[in-house]
Amino acid sequence: MRRWCYQIGIFRVRRVAVPVIIVGNITVGGSGKTPLVAWLAQHLSAQGLRPGIISRGYGGRVSKGPIQVKPGHSPREVGDEPVLLARRSHCPVAVGKDRHAAARFLISTQQCNVIIADDGLQHYSLHRDIEIEMLDGDRRHGNGRCLPAGPLREPRRRAKLVDIHVCNGPPRENEIGMNLRATEAIQLSSDIQRRPLNSFQGQTVHAIAGIGNPRHFFDMLEQQGIRIIEHPFDDHFAYRAVDINFGDDHPVLMTEKDAVKCEKWAGPHHWYVPVEAEPDPALIELLRHRLQDDINGQKAT
Repeated sequence: MRRWCYQIGIFRVRRVAVPVIIVGNITVGGSGKTPLVAWLAQHLSAQGLRPGIISRGYGGRVSKGPIQVKPGHSPREVGDEPVLLARRSHCPVAVGKDRHAAARFLISTQQCNVIIADDGLQHYSLHRDIEIEMLDGDRRHGNGRCLPAGPLREPRRRAKLVDIHVCNGPPRENEIGMNLRATEAIQLSSDIQRRPLNSFQGQTVHAIAGIGNPRHFFDMLEQQGIRIIEHPFDDHFAYRAVDINFGDDHPVLMTEKDAVKCEKWAGPHHWYVPVEAEPDPALIELLRHRLQDDINGQKAT
């Protein structure tokens, strides 16, 4: 009903002067969306564009905004994913309840000429030029039912209206595949200290994951031959020192998203494992054509 109100003009859809790419999903839970957003920003920058990333800042204290996120920002203020994206993408990031205002803020202050909206598929007040749905290759759309009976934020037919479907895992027809690659662990207390992830092979470690689907992280470590003691937490969990210290000598491995919230309590045995999105090259070609069409259309307008 809410989406229909935007379609017929009861609610206002607002545009900005540059192309907008929405990356989101119609399911709850993790699907690899944040690594894809970081990859998109880096890829577009390499193509000579100046992308900016906007986010609601879930888990932070931003009531309105917009606020530009710096790498040193507190996740408690602006949210964990925006801080991660500011560090990883090296692109301007802004958070705010009003994503249209956040996009205009980056365009005017940072001269961004393309906007990437992190998790904005249901934020219909912002006009979008390209919609990308992220799918978890294992869970997909679950039982096909909407909350609370299932995992869907919107009916499954909504996915048919999305421009591009990216699957974190083996893709099906009309989907683009994507893998997440992890090769090293980085010490929280010193980014200088790094070691190959497979160097933990055969060891017992504490594995911390406060993400949408902790199983993904645990499985990735086990595939490296690492023996893990699992510590799953809720997505966007607000950590305390007691949550990451276990009173033994085992190394502690966590996701990069968790690491931005745990740095102040970290010792030399705390490590985080960054992941890199590796989408099929078909996504690059598809984006190039779609963005060029959108830029040309806006110039004509």
